[in-house]
Amino acid sequence: MRLAIQWILSIIYVLQNAVMMLLMGILFFPWALVSPKGAMTACKSYATWAIWSARWLVGIRSEVRGQIPTGAVLVPAKHQSFLDIMMIFKAVPQPRFIMKYELLFTPIIGVYAWRLGCVPVRRGKRGAAIKSMLADVESGRVAPGQLVIYPQGTRVPVGEYVKYKIGPFALYKETGQTAVPVATNAGMFWPKGTMLRKPGLAVVEFLEPIAPGAAQKDFMTQLETVIEDRSNALMREAGFDPDGVRH
Repeated sequence: MRLAIQWILSIIYVLQNAVMMLLMGILFFPWALVSPKGAMTACKSYATWAIWSARWLVGIRSEVRGQIPTGAVLVPAKHQSFLDIMMIFKAVPQPRFIMKYELLFTPIIGVYAWRLGCVPVRRGKRGAAIKSMLADVESGRVAPGQLVIYPQGTRVPVGEYVKYKIGPFALYKETGQTAVPVATNAGMFWPKGTMLRKPGLAVVEFLEPIAPGAAQKDFMTQLETVIEDRSNALMREAGFDPDGVRH
């Protein structure tokens, strides 16, 4: 009976969330079209709503731990769920994401991504995209902010492992910025591939920064170790044993 109620509440949550995304996207669109501030306000408002309503409808509480970065930094983050995207977006002051180039042509969403200063990347042309982003920052078109990238390149369900890609190091080297890794257990409560939302404490944790100048091997080893170890600890804290994860 309890599971059936959770399913009903989850479906209500998903539907109302989709409606709110559409309504906010349309409501803020004229402001977003003329001002990056309008786009940021719209997306922060939506993230706040989605996180708040998740608590009261389906019992997902959210907590952000660690020192939240405020300057121009690289944020390589564990990605398990749409929830961890919203939690990071809401937490940092000037977020922008590495995104697929094709998303620029998505109605409404493409305009928001462009106005937020997200970095569209064509397959095989990451270096050119980053150079363009740096030029935009230097020219004042976009403010310096927190550039979020997912080292595994995709959402990774709880209990699975995907090898870390070299992209974060390419950005780290190209920008010369400090990297602030992020761990999470959000996929336990907002899993991939289902509408069921599970109650519990979803955590996004900003970890110790990695200073500029590390060699590729050292950077990638440290990045994967700290993100995976801390994400596993957060999952254990929430009642999941990740020791059987496939490598």
